[in-house]
Amino acid sequence: MTKSLSIVVVEEDQERAIAIVDALKEACVCDVFVVGNSSGLARKIAAHVPDIVLIDAGNPTRDVMEELTLASGPLERPVAMFVSGAAGGLAQAAIEAGLSAYVVDGLAPGRLKPVMDTAIARFAMVRQMRSELAETRRALEERKVIDRAKGLLMKAKGLDEEAAYALLRKAAMDQGRRVADVAEALVTASGLLG
Repeated sequence: MTKSLSIVVVEEDQERAIAIVDALKEACVCDVFVVGNSSGLARKIAAHVPDIVLIDAGNPTRDVMEELTLASGPLERPVAMFVSGAAGGLAQAAIEAGLSAYVVDGLAPGRLKPVMDTAIARFAMVRQMRSELAETRRALEERKVIDRAKGLLMKAKGLDEEAAYALLRKAAMDQGRRVADVAEALVTASGLLG
């Protein structure tokens, strides 16, 4: 059984909203919520905790587009924005704002499913890359702290690098902590002692 998608559609025109909802119901198993007024947009979207947000923006200005993308939480969920025509620089700004899809020539019912699938896949890929980047940065910071702690031990105890690391590792095992945590404590204590 396929999981039902929760979709928020941001569309002010009621007739277009009905057409979009009908097209979505035909294209996939989903629960669709329409937000027709952009005041309090972030709160309205968050209340539904959608799997994806579809925004039919017509011809947005850069300010309107930024407001819509910030309100729709593109870093929390996939967001696809449909615009009527190409406007200079807005596609680049949309991607920089974190949109998963920026579709020119409006929201055509026949294109909804493939655009949604693409937006969801792109969002998952970008989220994975962000996660890997955060993990890499964390590991790099831990490595720097471990290297500083090894340096402190080498200087204070006259050890070589391998022996300093072995001492850190032994202390971590004895305390049931990670090497990076022991190293952080050593660097912090050293800073306090002066």
